[in-house]
Amino acid sequence: MSQTDELTRYGRDIMDRLESGLADKVTTRLSELDSTLPTLITDYAFGAVVGRPGLDLRTREMLTVASLVTLGNAMPQLELHMRAALNTGVTPEELLEIVIQMAVYAGVPACMNGLTAYRAAMATTGHTLPGLKEEMS
Repeated sequence: MSQTDELTRYGRDIMDRLESGLADKVTTRLSELDSTLPTLITDYAFGAVVGRPGLDLRTREMLTVASLVTLGNAMPQLELHMRAALNTGVTPEELLEIVIQMAVYAGVPACMNGLTAYRAAMATTGHTLPGLKEEMS
């Protein structure tokens, strides 16, 4: 097996740890546009960058969420990475705090967009909003 094949397999494994079936979903969609795009995402973005040693996947997803909130223009990716953060062990409360923290650095509008993505991610994954837990007790 070549080094490229190993990197592709490693990148796909990381993608599927973030969300079950993500590697097939992304590579299929990208292949419809260009046959080389899936390799760019699996090998470089996930295999070579996200898969680097030094930070665990949970920490990387927290950082990714914070970065996407600050961008303010990547809602589908933000919702995906919020679900991925939950799948890597980030709690709903921690995820909410990440979004709130970004109000200071990215502005209230970015935070509000992040809260919209947060609500969507919570609904998709079946998590209860942190503020509603107290009311349910």
